[in-house]
Amino acid sequence: MAAEKFRLQFLQALSSLIIAAFGLVAALAWNEAIKAAVKIVFGTADDLMGMLVYALLVTILAVIATMLITRAVDRSRARIETEEAKDKKQ
Repeated sequence: MAAEKFRLQFLQALSSLIIAAFGLVAALAWNEAIKAAVKIVFGTADDLMGMLVYALLVTILAVIATMLITRAVDRSRARIETEEAKDKKQ
C-alpha cells in the first residue's frame, strides 16, 4: 500500500509539472502569435496565420494532455481509495 501511495504522489507531482510545461508552451505560442498580429497591424508582414494555427494546436494539445493526465491520476486515486476502504473493513 505504501508503494501505491508513493506512486500516486509521484503521478500527481509529475502531472503538475507536465501540465505546467504545456501551459508554458501554450503561453509562448500565443505570445508569438500576438507579436505577429501587432507587427501586421503596424504594417510589418509576418506569418500570422501560421503562428495562430500553431498557438491553437499547442493549446488543444495542452488541453487534451491535461484531461488525459487528470483522468489517469483520478483513476489511480479511486483505486487506492477503494483498496483502503477494503482494508479498513477487514
